[in-house]
Amino acid sequence: QVQLVESGGGLVQAGGSLRLSCAASGLTFSSYVMGWFRRAPGKEREFVAAISWSGGSVYYADSVKGRFTISRDNAKNTVYLQMNSLKPEDTAVYYCAADLNKLTIRVLADLYDYWGQGTQVTVSS
Repeated sequence: QVQLVESGGGLVQAGGSLRLSCAASGLTFSSYVMGWFRRAPGKEREFVAAISWSGGSVYYADSVKGRFTISRDNAKNTVYLQMNSLKPEDTAVYYCAADLNKLTIRVLADLYDYWGQGTQVTVSS
């Protein structure tokens, strides 16, 4: 049974930082592109960042580029999202997801195979 479990969310002031983690089990972690998505209240789910199976390629949404950093540790079956210079508009539930493909990083949520339950990030102004 595949499980993706996010942690690290919370309440932070604007300008602050948080580090999200997503621990995976039940899958061959190094075979998957890993992504982070978010859903803000009243908005559609949106792509945030993704990382290739090896960690050699990363891709970010324009809204977080330069502020967020995605990384992974295949030995620990964990993907991370370091979020700096947080803004109130970053407030959302953040989800990690796994995409079984080694060819390319994809940003469409429907192409991802497995999802975590999400972790709330709230940025106060």
